[in-house]
Amino acid sequence: MNSAIVIDIEGTVGSIAFVRSVLFPYAKRKLPDWVRQHAEQPEARHWLDQVAGELGAPERTVSDDQVVAQLLEWIDSDRKHTALKALQGLMWRDGYLQNEYQSHIYPDAALALAQWHSAGYHLYVYSSGSIPAQKLFFSHSQSGNLLPLFSGFFDTEIGGKREVASYQRIATHITAELGNRPEPLLFLSDVIEELDAARSAQFQTVLVDRVEDYPAPRLDTHGHRRVVSFSELVL
Repeated sequence: MNSAIVIDIEGTVGSIAFVRSVLFPYAKRKLPDWVRQHAEQPEARHWLDQVAGELGAPERTVSDDQVVAQLLEWIDSDRKHTALKALQGLMWRDGYLQNEYQSHIYPDAALALAQWHSAGYHLYVYSSGSIPAQKLFFSHSQSGNLLPLFSGFFDTEIGGKREVASYQRIATHITAELGNRPEPLLFLSDVIEELDAARSAQFQTVLVDRVEDYPAPRLDTHGHRRVVSFSELVL
């Protein structure tokens, strides 16, 4: 029995279309005005200053307009930058709280997560979206508030999702939290390169290959177990 299950979000428990067609455009549309309104709030200023520093100038000598231009460029290129993801999460919070949308969860995923939690599995999330954004996603879903099902969350502050060291750190954290259990950890994702990294860190792995997100079946799975729905998973 796997003592813990770590899941990706986009393309795994929820549709890629929701993230790409709802969340990303919402953040891009809101970004310029949002920065002007929130730039001096500490939670926003921290991340804006980080971006400014990466633009090659000392802190606060880069204008917020330049920072916004850089963030918009990163959105267009789907850059998995921690500062961008954190700021997107802050903007998405407003959208969720104002009931402008609810996150999409595949029904089979919502059912399986509830069943696994009831069976005693410890559920964790590892996503490129910030931890606050992950919590918003699961607490404001079309399937209701799923947040109580989860034991913990990880984002790219622990490392990139295609880096073996990230999964080693996650495994160390979970093992310390749950005790030194011998059972292997399980990672579910729609991205083969992420699964490769997780396997190298001694995770069991499953490729989630949903037809809604990947119409052409991915049969070259690099040796990872493949399912098209959580209902196919036998733990």
